[in-house]
Amino acid sequence: MIFVLLGIILFIILISIRQVSEYERGIKFRFGKFKKIMKPGWNLVLPIIESYRKVDIRTKAVDVPEQDAITKDNVSIRINAVIYYKVFDASKAILAVERYQYAVGQLAQTTMRNAVGAISLDELLSERDKISTEICKVIDEATDPWGIKVENVELKDVKLPEEMQRVIAKVAEAEREKQAVITKAAGEREAADNLAAAATKLSNSPGALHLRTLATLNDLSSDQSNTIIFAIPIEVLSAFGQDNVSKAVNKIKNITKKED
Repeated sequence: MIFVLLGIILFIILISIRQVSEYERGIKFRFGKFKKIMKPGWNLVLPIIESYRKVDIRTKAVDVPEQDAITKDNVSIRINAVIYYKVFDASKAILAVERYQYAVGQLAQTTMRNAVGAISLDELLSERDKISTEICKVIDEATDPWGIKVENVELKDVKLPEEMQRVIAKVAEAEREKQAVITKAAGEREAADNLAAAATKLSNSPGALHLRTLATLNDLSSDQSNTIIFAIPIEVLSAFGQDNVSKAVNKIKNITKKED
């Protein structure tokens, strides 16, 4: 009789053993009431009077389906995201909310639509990281009573209507043309300033124009054209003296009269 009783007890113990993995926590109920959180390893769950549920406490990546939303400036868009969260209190995840995975997904969808409706399209496109952080903060505060920690929210894609895409492309093209004109004007202004500075320096430096003239002649020596029109600075004539300049001018006038 004793052996039979021991055998029954051993059998009950064997069928009562439940294994909880390292990445899980077990929620034990006795007579339908919460008893305790079961740690990783082997745990006894007595048949009939006790039951348990496992909760995965690893970080989960959940894809939030595409949502139709309207921005603050009345632009219709489609947006989707991915949310990363984990359970930090297994008992709350089971006792405080039904199907916490579904609840987190639905909360993420509504929060994302509300966040998009509070900003303009330009803000959505240019400050995506900031908006993701704000959505994450709102969801995390709402899921804290459920024993869930929202670690991150990433906006994956923002789809615009085709007509809006064409408008944005035209605006971007106009902006590039504007920058090109501004850059070209700045370059021309800089070149003009440099030319003015060079002209001032040449006029204030004795002999500078002679050196420039010689450099120009050197450049023209490689040109194979037969006719060259060259302007001689008046400083060159001053090297011959006032009398020589007058004679040269009169001679040029006489030659011009004979040709007429």
